[in-house]
Order: sequence, then C-alpha cells, then structure tokens
Amino acid sequence: MIHNARLLSFRNITDTVLQKEAGHLVPIEAGTDIPFDVKRIYYIYGVDTQTRRGFHSHQKLEQVMICIHGSVKISLKTPVDGEEVFLLDSADQGLYVGPMVWREMFDFSPDAVLLVLASDHYAESDYFRDYATYQQAAYRYFSQEVNKP
Repeated sequence: MIHNARLLSFRNITDTVLQKEAGHLVPIEAGTDIPFDVKRIYYIYGVDTQTRRGFHSHQKLEQVMICIHGSVKISLKTPVDGEEVFLLDSADQGLYVGPMVWREMFDFSPDAVLLVLASDHYAESDYFRDYATYQQAAYRYFSQEVNKP
C-alpha cells in the first residue's frame, strides 16, 4: 500500500426516462468526495498507447485522477513503499495522489480521457522531475511522517 494514495469511489446515479436508462450522473464535490479544495482542473487525451507520461512527484500538491473515458494505468511509488499499479477504467472511481508520490501514466486506451483535479495552481517549483533528487527528499518526508506523535 502506497502512503498518500488511495482509490476513491464516487456516487453513480442512474436515471430513467420513460422506463429507459437515461445515462449516468457522477457528482463530485470538493470537501466531500475530494479531500481538498479544487483550484485547477486539466485533462489528458489523445495519448498514443505506447507513450508513458508523468515521471514526476509534487512536494505539496494533491491530485485526484479520474479516467472519464477509456482506461489508463497509473504507477505510483515511494522509496518506502515500493510500487503499485492502479487501473483506472471507470468514470465513478478516482485515484487520490498526495504529496511526495512519484507517478507515471501508461497503457492509455486509444479513447482515454484522464481528468485531473488539483489542490493548487500550476507551480514548476513544486515538481520533482529527477528521480534521485526526489528519492532523497521522499526518504526525509516519509521518515518525518512515520515518526510524528
């Protein structure tokens, strides 16, 4: 199990009109379904099936990733937990990724649309893009988290 990461399940409301299914509504509310106030939203689509994206961690930023169409795999790792791969293939499920978790996205289906909700505006200074630098900082971060009273 990866520190600072977990799957989230959202309500999926199915409506019927004239006894026919009329689709799905998935309401997502900051503070209730998302554990932070959302300050930025972006989405990724049109990614070639052989392309890997990400290769970074954030110092403070929190995110929830939702594959609203198609599927994608997310590899998360920390130097204290190892690696875990999550398959996102349902629009009523999200992956919470907190601070200091290295992420890579891969195996995008041709129709994948990955929606990302973020706790803050874009700041390049919040990124770790070099894995060795990230590892050193993450060891310190998780050592302090584990030793908190």
